[in-house]
Amino acid sequence: MSNLSRLVVVLGPTASGKSALGIALAERLGGEILVCDSTQVYRHFDVGTAKVPATLQRGIPHHLVDLVEPAEVFTAGEYRRRAVEVLEELRGRGRLPVLTAGTGLYLRALLEGLADAPGRSEELRERLRRKADERGPQHLHKILARVDGEAAARIAPRDTQKIIRAIEMRILAGKPVGEIHRGGREGLAGYEVTKIGLLPPRAELYARIDARARSMIEAGWIEEVRGLIARGVAPDAKAFQFIGYSELREHLEGRMELQEAVRSIQQATRRFAKRQITWFRKEQGVHWLSGFGDEPGIVAAALEYARA
Repeated sequence: MSNLSRLVVVLGPTASGKSALGIALAERLGGEILVCDSTQVYRHFDVGTAKVPATLQRGIPHHLVDLVEPAEVFTAGEYRRRAVEVLEELRGRGRLPVLTAGTGLYLRALLEGLADAPGRSEELRERLRRKADERGPQHLHKILARVDGEAAARIAPRDTQKIIRAIEMRILAGKPVGEIHRGGREGLAGYEVTKIGLLPPRAELYARIDARARSMIEAGWIEEVRGLIARGVAPDAKAFQFIGYSELREHLEGRMELQEAVRSIQQATRRFAKRQITWFRKEQGVHWLSGFGDEPGIVAAALEYARA
């Protein structure tokens, strides 16, 4: 009999139903949810990051959400540290951890460990920030694409913070970011990991993404952004770079029509889903299911894998 503890991971692109499947598995198997999402760690950013409201959690505890304020920087290393603490706490209580993963880097940090990455260079960062201010984040993204195409392919063109860090690592380490990340790391010990991946048909996924953007607007996303502005959250706060938040801020400031903002959000989310799929397809040992996590057949198939 194995002395390893069980860990079930549900991974997949945005809008594929990871949260619904995670809750279904936790409910049936005596588990609790660990959210693996770089947007949901921020407080006050709720509707647009698709946090599961308490009313829909079916009494299943959700961990690793609402950890920091919008102006704070949260790293994959900090996620790993906090996730390991939660895992140990659940092991002590005999609860099954069910991790719902949308952020591939956080998942990799937890399961495989972190690379020995170079430290920060404030001088270099300041130069890059000035370039971004002068010519826009897309200019920095083009620079990254020239020096590290692999990193550029997985980072959104408007995510200035990640772009700057990737360029910084490439320059300081003298090698691509992917090579750094694949270098000597210490993985998660003491767990038998079952990975279940959701991969709905692309056209259906995109249709659900488009519909979800509209439903988020109806659920109060604009009001949430208005409240964040009133709260004094700075425009350059990391959380305001998340998909949808910058567009809706522009709308509220009179610089973008609502329909244009919605179309932009839908397009950006579809592109994000495509990047997630590309990343997760490189994960080893995933049991892929070609449907959405709220479909009864998918739940039944996932339960078989989780119980094996």
